[in-house]
Amino acid sequence: MPSNDVRTLLHAAVPTAVAGAVAAAISGGVAGGKGALGAVVATIVVILFMGIGLVVLQRTAKSLPHLFQAMGLMLYTAQLLLLFIFVAAFKNTTLFNPKAFAITLVATTLVWIGAQARAHMKAKILYVEPESEQGDKPKNTGSKT
Repeated sequence: MPSNDVRTLLHAAVPTAVAGAVAAAISGGVAGGKGALGAVVATIVVILFMGIGLVVLQRTAKSLPHLFQAMGLMLYTAQLLLLFIFVAAFKNTTLFNPKAFAITLVATTLVWIGAQARAHMKAKILYVEPESEQGDKPKNTGSKT
C-alpha cells in the first residue's frame, strides 16, 4: 500500500478510535459495562468497514481510474446500508446495550468521514506527473515553417 494511502487510513482511523474510546467511556458511565461493550463493538465495526472500503477504493483508483467516482458512490452507499443492517440486526440483543451501539456507530461513522475528508484535503497528491529530469526530451515532430 503506498504511503499516501496508509497516511489517509491512519488519519481517519486514529480519530475514529479516539471517538470510540470517548463513546465507550460515556456509554460505560451511562449504561454500565454493556454500554461500553456496545460502543467498543460499534467502533470496531466502523473501523473495519470503512478501512476495508478505503483500501478497495484506493485499489480501484489505481487500476480502474475511470470507475473511481462511481465506485466511491456505490461503496459509501453499500457501507451505510450495511451499517443500518448491523443496527437492525442488533436492535434486540442482550449481549450489549443496543442504544449505545447505535449512537456510537453513527458518531464514529461521521468522525471517520470527516477525518477522511480532512486527510484527503491536506494530502499533497500530484494529479499531474512531473517530467523526469533524466528522461528523454520529447522531439519536435511538427513542421518547421
